[in-house]
Amino acid sequence: MTVATYGAAGSSARVRIYEWLRFLNLTAVQNDYLGGRENGLGTLIHGLPRVISAESNLRRLSKQLSTSTLLMSREASPFSNGRLESSLLAKAGHGIYDFDDAMFNARPTMPKKLWSKAKVWSAAVRSADTVIAGNDYLAEHAAKLRNDVVIIPSCVNPREYIPKSNYSLNEIPTLIWMGSPATEHYLQLIAEPLLSINAQTRIRLIIVSAGCRSLGQLDQIVERVNWSAQTFGSVLAQADIGIMPLDKSLYAQGKCAYKLLQYGAAGLPAVGSPVGANRAVIDSMGGHCATNNQEWEQSLRDLITSAVADRAALGMRARDVVSRSYSFDCWAELWRRTTGI
Repeated sequence: MTVATYGAAGSSARVRIYEWLRFLNLTAVQNDYLGGRENGLGTLIHGLPRVISAESNLRRLSKQLSTSTLLMSREASPFSNGRLESSLLAKAGHGIYDFDDAMFNARPTMPKKLWSKAKVWSAAVRSADTVIAGNDYLAEHAAKLRNDVVIIPSCVNPREYIPKSNYSLNEIPTLIWMGSPATEHYLQLIAEPLLSINAQTRIRLIIVSAGCRSLGQLDQIVERVNWSAQTFGSVLAQADIGIMPLDKSLYAQGKCAYKLLQYGAAGLPAVGSPVGANRAVIDSMGGHCATNNQEWEQSLRDLITSAVADRAALGMRARDVVSRSYSFDCWAELWRRTTGI
């Protein structure tokens, strides 16, 4: 049985639960709250009857778990301070809690501030029989509450990505960023270097996301593509360079470098901020780390002006690293042993 606040369109639940089930050809009773990709305030208000039903179902669920394995991703309900998650995990035959973000460092604004993600996280970590963290940083924090945390990174299946085969630049050099509306704000961190490059050498930025908000001056170079499981792989292969900017906040320290892994699976050279798991992934791929505007501009210019063979070598190295170190194949044995599923 699985519990998450998002359906398969929600990136975290998809990567940490649903793709594992699909990869291993497993079936499970899925409880995904409203089943969508996000639970923003507008979504919850407009879906109020379904919210009431979801909350009721979760509370009935606790009476059905005594012989079941329960795999929970992040939280059960957006209206919880941890008591619900603790109850579900404690009453399950085997309660597994999986998290891939620094929820303990979350600083939400009102009204979400009323339901503390940090309290949800700590209650779930304490109550679960098994805890799985997405990287070392997350595991270190969970280890303050218990000493048996297992690290399993967010994985990709390279076979589902179309590997880039032509490393000659597009007529207009094309960068790509893949993510959610909630994380698009990180692109503003590198607006200045992107616009500086565009002023001299025209570029375009493909944003693969469900978002539609303006990104200000960046809109002049942005091309939006709505994420879908059927098309994201081919969109990646058509780009020239993948980017993953992050700030230095405590929350960003917990990021699992998933965007970089997707770029690598497609054989894309990449530039990223050396924050959290990003640094280790970038270093292993031979990619570019950039900590400020000058380094971002220089790194992107270097990739744009480098020889085709050099970009190809970086892209093929990235795909090889992902296949050997961050694929479902690599981690399947540990995942099955840890979850008992």
